[in-house]
Amino acid sequence: MSAPLYVQRDQPRGVPPLALTGERTLPDVPEENYWFRRHLVVYEWIAPRVAGARVIDMACGEGYGAAALSRRAASVVGVDANPEAHEHARLRYRGENLRFERAAIESFAAPADAVVFLQTIEHLRDPGAALAHFRELVGPEGTVYVSTPNVRTLAPKGAERSDNPWHVHEYTAGEFDELCRRVFSRVELHGLVHARKLRAHALALALGWDAVHARAGLTERFYEWFTPAIATRDFALRSAPAAGLERALDFVAVCQP
Repeated sequence: MSAPLYVQRDQPRGVPPLALTGERTLPDVPEENYWFRRHLVVYEWIAPRVAGARVIDMACGEGYGAAALSRRAASVVGVDANPEAHEHARLRYRGENLRFERAAIESFAAPADAVVFLQTIEHLRDPGAALAHFRELVGPEGTVYVSTPNVRTLAPKGAERSDNPWHVHEYTAGEFDELCRRVFSRVELHGLVHARKLRAHALALALGWDAVHARAGLTERFYEWFTPAIATRDFALRSAPAAGLERALDFVAVCQP
């Protein structure tokens, strides 16, 4: 078996680094920074909305999102079934109001004011059952935050879906909105879009920047600088009906029973 191409750099002493497999994003991998920031910005957007709340971060992966939520929440439990991810998160992220549990999302149960479930519903064969479970955990007054990538901007042009082997189903805005509304009575949909540097980069690409840097032999040097420099403020969330979010990068649903 060949060694993984990318592994986390510069981990704290005693914390085993995780390898990038495509199943989850990771901090501390410069080549992965775009995807890491794209996921982290949603956690940072949710954090003030769960201030003082009891939060469960389902499928928490490496743990960076649960740690971000814990800066504002009363308590956070990060739940993940993967043994390597769980051990890494438990050792790396510490706090009196933060703990990690190794468990399947379908079976973990604890009282909560909010459940956060980001970039994972596309991995599930029965997403409705997972959402119904989360609804029961938060009760009649709680909130469930769910995100997923937009198949229309994730998949290559002309393809029906991406080539990510971990994804069971990739959603359009309408499909995702319908899925959430089958379980929750109130659903507020948001779309993640590029801002600042990434917006400027998209405009440059539309004007032919790819051809320019390739001819000048600058491609590798440019992206070695540009990708690690991406920050969460280079993304933005906007609210709209599903029909207005067809070109969003990711969808974020705020769901209430």
